[in-house]
Parts: sequence; C-alpha cells; structure tokens
Amino acid sequence: MKEILQNSLENTITYQQYRDLVSNLLKENKSTGPTQSEALTNYSKLNDRRMKRLDKTIKITATTAASFAKITKTQTWVVITEGWCGDAAQNLPVLNKLADLTGKIDLKIVLRDDNLALMDLFLTNGGRSIPKLIALDTENNVLFTWGPRPKTATQMVADYKATHGAIDAEFKQDLQVWYNKDKGVSVQEDFIELTEKAELIEA
Repeated sequence: MKEILQNSLENTITYQQYRDLVSNLLKENKSTGPTQSEALTNYSKLNDRRMKRLDKTIKITATTAASFAKITKTQTWVVITEGWCGDAAQNLPVLNKLADLTGKIDLKIVLRDDNLALMDLFLTNGGRSIPKLIALDTENNVLFTWGPRPKTATQMVADYKATHGAIDAEFKQDLQVWYNKDKGVSVQEDFIELTEKAELIEA
C-alpha cells in the first residue's frame, strides 16, 4: 500500500491546479480522464461553474473554525476525483476551505483514472466512487478516509436505493438541491467528527 501511496503522491496537484486543469480542458471541449464524451464534457462544464460559485460562497461555521484551530498533527489530504463528478464539484470547494483553516493540512488532488491502483485500495461498497479523501500522517499512514458524500447524503442514497432499486435522474436532481441547501455544513460536521476520532486535535 505504501508504495502505491507514494507513487500516487508524486502525481498530485494542488486544488488551484485542479481547478485550472478542468477549466483549460473545457476550452478544448474535454473533461479529465481517458474517456471523452459530450455527456462528460457537459457535466464538467456544469461542475466548473458550480465550483466557481462555491469557492466564493461556502462559509465555514464558527464551530468548524474553532475545532480546526485545535488540530495539532500534520496531515496530507489526498482526494481522488475527476472533473465530471457532480459529488466532487459540491464537496471539493468545502474540503479546500477546511484545509485552508490550518497550516497542518496539505490538500492534494489526484485523478482517479490515472491512479486506479490507489483507487482500488479505497473502494466504496466495491465501487470506484469519487470523491474519496485519504488522510495521511507524515509517514503516509492512513489516519482516516472520507467519501464519496457526506454521511447525510450517503443515507439519502441508501434509502432511495432500498425503495427504488437504483439511483435515477430524479434523485440526482434532488441530491443537488440538497447540496445547495446544505451549503457544505454536513461536510464540515463529518470532518469535525473524523478529526476528533483520529485524535488529531487537542483535548
């Protein structure tokens, strides 16, 4: 695992580099990843606009700021993603703002389809679901993982699948509406809980 992690860390880019990559590829009507299609490009266009908006509008709560101010251990957050992923577009801007709260967190981005060996170490219910965040300590030991959605949204997906058998276009639209109303608060709550459980903050 550590060899795969190290190899993938050499392929990482910053959040801003990721944002620039997605935007620049769209100028060529392309999305990230080896598979290109009109649908993926359209998703990427929507996500690019969404991330631009969220970068400006996401607010960190006072509770989150106070919790992250207590973080004592240096971490690297590696996020596996692709530009066409709707959940990633909703969550990455929040993760970026969380990392910016403290000098203890270094946020790095890797593209899933260029790093499948890494992705396959961190499957969700057997699938290559993104975004997936892996928090590492200074020796690349895994502290915790998160993704592809906040806990509340994950439960929404599970409940819908239990009733309808699968996610459909109607649910995907409802999920985006939920994200817009939630304004990144659920992600913040998830990470307060995760950092506390991993004993990364002062008591």
